[in-house]
Amino acid sequence: MLNDRSSILSLLETRRSAKPRELVGPGPTANELERMLTLAARTPDHGKLHPWRFVTVADDQRDSFARLLQRALTKENPDATATHHQKEEDFAHYAGQLVVLVSAPLPDHKIPLWEQELSCGAAGMNLLLAAHALGYVAGWVTGWRAYSEQVRDAFCEPGERIGGFIFIGNAAREIEERPRPALSDVVRQWQSPAE
Repeated sequence: MLNDRSSILSLLETRRSAKPRELVGPGPTANELERMLTLAARTPDHGKLHPWRFVTVADDQRDSFARLLQRALTKENPDATATHHQKEEDFAHYAGQLVVLVSAPLPDHKIPLWEQELSCGAAGMNLLLAAHALGYVAGWVTGWRAYSEQVRDAFCEPGERIGGFIFIGNAAREIEERPRPALSDVVRQWQSPAE
């Protein structure tokens, strides 16, 4: 059991986010992706609501996804330049597997919306960890696309929204460690309020 704990701690200590534009293929196999998504679904979920979904975008759907982004960009920014449009073409064709994380809360439920949204975020984090555990790197991004009504409608039902675009592949180069907060900046001891 000690070795298992060490492996788990090492996994947590070494996970890094990759920039999706820097990923290279291949992405996970169908079996690996299924395993990742199964692990991602094992997330805290008050009320067992699974208020999130994963939408996979296959390689042969990337051209269609690019056209969606082009149309949405034109609507969101009529002054978009050829460079802006090329960026969307590139985004749609980033290497690896694309999984769109959808927040799908149940409205008017006794489980507060905030808790349902937290569960969605935890599902996304579990997917990043599962990808890392299987030897891949992943990048979770949002940007204007996640907030575009036209893009949202292509992935979501009414009342849902995009939690992010998660690309899973291989690193083209060593992923650098980014600065992490000092614990003294993010941890404090609770002080009982004066009675």
